[in-house]
Amino acid sequence: MPVQSVASPGLWFVSIAALLVLLVVDFLVTRRPHEVSVKEAAGWSVFYLALPLVFGLWLWFEFGSGQSLEFVTGFVVEKSLSVDNLFVFMLLLAAFSVPAEIQQRVLLYGIVGALVLRGIFIAAGAAMLSAGTWAFLVFGLVLFASALKILHSALAGEPAAKDTSKMLSVRLLRRLMPVTDDYRGTRMTVRENGRRALTPLAIVVVAIFATDVVFAIDSVPAVYGITEDPYLVFTTNAFALLGLRALYFVLQSLLAKLVHLNHGLAIILAFIGVKLVLHWAHGVWPAVPTIPTPVSLGVIVATLGIVTLTSLRSRRKEEAVSGP
Repeated sequence: MPVQSVASPGLWFVSIAALLVLLVVDFLVTRRPHEVSVKEAAGWSVFYLALPLVFGLWLWFEFGSGQSLEFVTGFVVEKSLSVDNLFVFMLLLAAFSVPAEIQQRVLLYGIVGALVLRGIFIAAGAAMLSAGTWAFLVFGLVLFASALKILHSALAGEPAAKDTSKMLSVRLLRRLMPVTDDYRGTRMTVRENGRRALTPLAIVVVAIFATDVVFAIDSVPAVYGITEDPYLVFTTNAFALLGLRALYFVLQSLLAKLVHLNHGLAIILAFIGVKLVLHWAHGVWPAVPTIPTPVSLGVIVATLGIVTLTSLRSRRKEEAVSGP
């Protein structure tokens, strides 16, 4: 069963070229290490939130409301998952004591890694869908497993990131090459005592790449639950990830207050898992109902709104109990 897509080879080329241009601009912005102000971060965040809205309108006029709604729904799902991604990034940056002036460069490396990994997973997902509708069942089960894992961690109060020194990738790097005691700006390697050595920046980048793999496993099946079009899957991921560098500095203080975020993400992933399983079952037994995209968008937005409100209320209660 060939996978249908609205994109021509030319549209793919233009989209990837535009993505590369935006990444180059981001690298130029972070070329000179500096501490990011809230005003600067807010400006870039507005820009990266406006881009997908404009793109969604273009999809509406070019291909119709169906594709536009699928893109917007997929973008909301990916953006919500990327906020959880940001929370893990925040913990990693704190664990490695990354200086404030180079944090945005670390985040940018993490975003590039996430884009590459998700591109690989998107291609693999498209190949699975071409092989048969059984892929929807596989994706649905993956999302169920992810939802249960996230919910278990949230209910148990487990930290989102484990001891970074125990990560296999970090331990392997430290065995292969010496690591300097301090950061050297945005450099990841330096020559010291006659031999090449890694800086802590290289270690934290590898740690972030390792977490990118985990998030790619969750996010790609989730957006395939909204749309089967690989182009829309790609663009929702790209737009959701591009603005993360700036959004991190806007939400840095708010992220710690979203204590129920993982509960909400578990509900969203489980819901999309149900949607995928129903879609698979509908292909086998046509009488089985499916969940329309507008309903999916409503459930996702409502879930995010509820967990945000309950998180803020929970924090206010804690602050009231602890006192000034």
